[in-house]
This record gives sequence, structure tokens and C-alpha cells, in this order.
Amino acid sequence: MAKSTNDSAVWKNFFSGRNLQEGTTESLLSKVPAFAGLSFRELKTVAAIVHRREYKTGEPVFYQGDPGLGMYIIQEGEVSIVIADKGGAQKELAVLSEGDFFGELALLDESPRSASAVCKVDCALIGFFRPDLLELMERKTDLGIKIVLKLAEIVAERLRKTDKELSKLKSQLDDLLSMREKSARPSGEENNGHEKASSSA
Repeated sequence: MAKSTNDSAVWKNFFSGRNLQEGTTESLLSKVPAFAGLSFRELKTVAAIVHRREYKTGEPVFYQGDPGLGMYIIQEGEVSIVIADKGGAQKELAVLSEGDFFGELALLDESPRSASAVCKVDCALIGFFRPDLLELMERKTDLGIKIVLKLAEIVAERLRKTDKELSKLKSQLDDLLSMREKSARPSGEENNGHEKASSSA
């Protein structure tokens, strides 16, 4: 009996592997946290409504400040995430490659993009946009909710990491201020003593 169960598990894994062939849109989607845990049929449903876009080297996917429309998954190529300060100086925050994704917060929030995304080489991207998600929620509510819950997890994890970084920076700043106060205190006391001596003379 145990042998039969093990055999069925082997066949199940075999056919599961055949379904998700490397290089397919379904395989690419399955590696993205927003779609993790979806069945093969659900992945096929999402794959049917995403958009494949091609970009040339140096071409922007979107600019900082543009309205957020949706997320992108890199099928081929490399994308640079760049932020500009008030003076216009640009800083590269990250370089993303095949299998990486960006812009996913735009699926939940239409706020302006917080950074620019520019292709470092010729790229093929898979776009999944807010109207696609809303339509999916109307047609297949359960599937839409699964994706939204995964997106919420991604946002929550990002906020936790941001909070940790902010706490760390605050602690470092407090330490620097404390050290500065300690180093400034002796010279201040000497100056006070000098002033008192001068006034008594």
C-alpha cells in the first residue's frame, strides 16, 4: 500500500513539473511572490491576461512621478531602478535581472512612482496592471483575493524591514549626537572656568 502511495506521489510531481515548463509565462509567474501558491490552472488564468512588452537599451519603463499602473516581471534583460533628488542628481538603487519584479505596489495604490525604471540592456518584460487585477477580481473573485492577500504580505514585509532600518538609523544618530555632546562638554566647561577667572580679575 505504501509503495502505491509513493508511486502516485512520483507521478504527481512528474506531471506537475511537465505543466510548469521553464521559460513559459506560467513558470515565470510561479516564481513571483504575488503569485506564489497558485495552482497551475490559476497561473494559466493570470498568464492569459498579462502583457508582454519589449524595450530597447536605455529605454525607460516608467519615470519617477509617473502614475502607478501596475507591476513588471523581467523575462529577459536587466532593469536599473533610479531615484532623483531635488537637485536632479540620480542615484541607482538596484539592478534587477531575469525573474525579478518591480512596481507591484501600484496594483494596490495609484500613487506616483517613487523611482524610475530604465532598461540597461534590451529587455522583455511581463506587465500585470491594476485594471487586469480588478477585472480578475470580478470574474474570479477567489483568485483575485489570493493575489491581493499576497500583495498585502509583500507590503507588510517591506514595512517591517523599513521600520527596522529606521530604528537602526535612529539608534546610530542618537549615538552620534551623544558622542558629540560628550566631546563638546569638556571644552565648554573650560571656557566657563576661563570666563569666571577673567571676571574675578
